[in-house]
Amino acid sequence: METLVPSPLIEAMKKQKYHFVGRHSAVKRCRWLYETLIHNRPCYKQKFYGIKTHQCIQMTPALFYCTQQCLFCWRAQSSDLQIAWDEMRLPTWDSPEEIVEGSIKEQLKILSGYKGNPKTDKKKLEEALTPKHAAISLTGEPTLYSSIGELIQAFHIRGLTTFLVSNGTVPSELTKLSEEPTQFYVSVCAPDEKSFKHICRPQIPKAWEKLNETLQLLPSFKCPSVIRITLVHKSNMKNVEGYAKLIEKANPTYVEPKAYMHVGFSRLRLGFENMPNYEEIYEFATRLAKEIGYNVIDESEESRVVLLSRLEVPRRFGNA
Repeated sequence: METLVPSPLIEAMKKQKYHFVGRHSAVKRCRWLYETLIHNRPCYKQKFYGIKTHQCIQMTPALFYCTQQCLFCWRAQSSDLQIAWDEMRLPTWDSPEEIVEGSIKEQLKILSGYKGNPKTDKKKLEEALTPKHAAISLTGEPTLYSSIGELIQAFHIRGLTTFLVSNGTVPSELTKLSEEPTQFYVSVCAPDEKSFKHICRPQIPKAWEKLNETLQLLPSFKCPSVIRITLVHKSNMKNVEGYAKLIEKANPTYVEPKAYMHVGFSRLRLGFENMPNYEEIYEFATRLAKEIGYNVIDESEESRVVLLSRLEVPRRFGNA
């Protein structure tokens, strides 16, 4: 595999059950895939938006590359595990078709492991063999991939819906998207520039200005948009008014205040005590909702996330 990253990193990520696709993409089994197939417990995105957990591929086209090194991120960052690489030295990109084909192929490999488990819901497993949704998130910054619009289109052509999750620091790619995702998420995890530099640790110049540029672009999107706020106890759960100003600029369809989870490589940077409980998330969400004039329209206590919107109920896509 031709990559620009050290081979020990690739081996470490394979041990963490990342399934590589080409030179820079990957698929990983979501915890909720297991939960829904074995225990009939779907992800909150199914509850909120109708996306079936067992038919969802969690993938990224930019596994090793990101414009930020967020403290709360579960991904492997340069210098984690004493392995360093340049996260902004971008590779020769694979084609969208290769990535989509490879992602579906790897998802089917992941699902094959459930065939022998007597606890597996056989009907759901059969449905899962025809994926209907791609969560373009997982790790890295997907909009660094120069054909992100064409990748979205390639999934759509195959009948999959797409949720694109971005940190908003590459507005130049967003202005020339050839196709919008089914739903577009922008992470806003700090209420001001000083906090942003501390918690999101940008690796590019003018990252805060670029995020704000993306927020100003958001109202021009035709698809539903989401501002996601990953909340870290004793860090960014303050200055609700600052968050409100950023959200008002973006005028998103939804806002998702969500708890930081103490998983993956984030455990090298943050402690268990940095994980807010559901009550803290709900209290923050209700204060924010009052500030921006949105309502609490749904919630998932086990995922520690609250959904805010001006809509009375979220738009459900469904993918049966």
